[in-house]
Amino acid sequence: MSKADDFLVEIGTEELPPKALRSLMEAFGTGLTAAIDEAPLEHGAVQVYASPRRLAVRVDDLARQQQDREVEHRGPPINVAFDKDGKPTAAAEAFAKKCGVGVSDLGTSKTKKGEWLAFDAVQKGSTAADLMPALIENTLASLPIPRRMRWGAGDAEFVRPVHWVLMLHGKNVIEAPIMNTASGNVTRGHRFHSSGPIVISTPKTYLSTLAKKGHVIADFERRREMIRDGVNAAAADAGGHVVDGESLYDEVAALVEWPVPILGRFDEQYLALPREVVISTLTSHQRYFPVADDKGALLPRFITVANLESKDPDQVRDGNERVIRPRLADAAFFWDSDRRQTLSSRNAGLHDVIYQRGLGSLHDKSRRTGALAGWLAATLEHDKGHAERAAELAKCDLLSGMVGEFPELQGTMGRYYALADGEPEIVAEAIGEHYRPRFAGDDLPATAIGQVLAVADKLDTLAGVFSIGKTPSGNRDPFGLRRAALGVVRILIECGLDIDLKAVIAKAVEQQPRGKVDNDALAADLYAFISDRLRRYFLDRDAGLAVETFDAVMAREPESLLDFDRRLAAVQTFARLEQAESLSAANKRIANILRKAGDPQGLKIKKKLLQDEAEKALFNALENAREKVAPMITVRSYAEALNTLADLKDPVDHFFDEVMVMADDEALKNNRLALLGDIRALFLDVADISRLSLG
Repeated sequence: MSKADDFLVEIGTEELPPKALRSLMEAFGTGLTAAIDEAPLEHGAVQVYASPRRLAVRVDDLARQQQDREVEHRGPPINVAFDKDGKPTAAAEAFAKKCGVGVSDLGTSKTKKGEWLAFDAVQKGSTAADLMPALIENTLASLPIPRRMRWGAGDAEFVRPVHWVLMLHGKNVIEAPIMNTASGNVTRGHRFHSSGPIVISTPKTYLSTLAKKGHVIADFERRREMIRDGVNAAAADAGGHVVDGESLYDEVAALVEWPVPILGRFDEQYLALPREVVISTLTSHQRYFPVADDKGALLPRFITVANLESKDPDQVRDGNERVIRPRLADAAFFWDSDRRQTLSSRNAGLHDVIYQRGLGSLHDKSRRTGALAGWLAATLEHDKGHAERAAELAKCDLLSGMVGEFPELQGTMGRYYALADGEPEIVAEAIGEHYRPRFAGDDLPATAIGQVLAVADKLDTLAGVFSIGKTPSGNRDPFGLRRAALGVVRILIECGLDIDLKAVIAKAVEQQPRGKVDNDALAADLYAFISDRLRRYFLDRDAGLAVETFDAVMAREPESLLDFDRRLAAVQTFARLEQAESLSAANKRIANILRKAGDPQGLKIKKKLLQDEAEKALFNALENAREKVAPMITVRSYAEALNTLADLKDPVDHFFDEVMVMADDEALKNNRLALLGDIRALFLDVADISRLSLG
């Protein structure tokens, strides 16, 4: 009989949440694989499958049983097990009886604490049939499900009610309840194309049987590719290409089990609406794919993906076209009615919208953001008036009918309405950009005022929420503060905004409503929070970046993140020099010596106290390096500066070989400490290279 067979588990449910289906599928596979490895049970490749009504995992070549293991049972110490004549005591007899052998069959085990009676037994491995039900239950219980539901009279909880469970090991059914549901070898097919139970004979036939008899494509990735290929083909038939397809493929794949793309049409008059409005109407409400021509202009066509193969596809097409008409008509109504009122006239209404308890209204937030944006613009020598005007209008579209219907268009509609009102284009563009980046990898604001406004808005959010004690904890971040902080980091670095981060944080903090808050402590906490995002940003950007390299620069807390970026690049370049390891070690030694000496301050080098040739040579090298490096630091040529400081390697090594720093003579000792302090300070002008681990 085979020692291993393919294994399959399928959890059949009511329709699963489409936006979470991929993550549930992947978590089920990852969690069950980890549980099997820990059991341990030997196995081959693991595949995961999912459709709207099922989660499934197939494990190739899963061992039928755990391997037997040798287990040592330890008994009493030798001096307790035997009396002075070497005869076994009652303790030895009892241990032997427990092990099912005679005393003479026992062995011994030596440890640092002494010698013990011992017996090596073989623990027979459990079967996969016995182990897998519990492993599956535990994995399902640990899936990332924010809110679980109960059904029926049982106490089982899952993201949706469970209606069937399939569990096969080879051809054998593992009969055990999962989520209070009996398992078997039966699954269910498509709601409309299939009727009655479908028997799965072996795990290998699962996909083909479901597709042939059940009209279900259970492989999520294959189904997604089928949708992508079909939608693209339909778009080509319409003379165009799909718009924003990647944002919909996963969700549509999570909504259908048997995808059938259908090309539809809508009234050409709706193309007069802003492009984003048409796209949002099609995608957000209906999960339709918009179509554009080769020049990017939208066509009056859309593609829907039906979940069945209709005998009358024209009827399905007509039904979807009837659904989209009122949606587009509503959008046209909002577009027309919103423009009857200027964007600026909505500003007063922001007084009546609470932003957050303790932080006032949206009008208060706009005012704070405007003051901060104006200060930033002036600092960066941009137009302060444009920044303040953009901030004044940035939240006004939240009161429009269009954004009420399509919240994802906030900012975007503000831009359109500002342009319609005759506001300067630079102001309108800033309004449209100020929420960017909205998510990881999103575009950054392209205009200078947009960048300033985006930073000001995010920093006001961060400072405000921090001031009322609503900081993120664990995985909870309801205000999106981590995203906001990362957005600030990206804009400052990637857009080249050379500003003092601590100064702008302090400005944002001081503008918050007065309360029992220590502004200095709050600003420090916020700087630390943003620094954590900065660390993540650099580590994600450069997989080869060592954490200690980041820490070496972070120790200096550079004022500007743009400056931080340059220092980091310089330290990475320096770390590759052959002198780097020795100089890093020397800096560690210098830091330790100074720390043990109490980190003396105000010590000055006195040339007349330099005695040994090694310390004179180091002093001369220091003076020469200082003269060369000073202008480099001024213009932020940090890589060049560290390259120059690398020349200090030999004089520093020679100094430590020849000179006793902690001399008995106090004046001599202090002079040498001053010399080391100046060397360390010169390196610290760039970074604390003592933190590097280069050995």
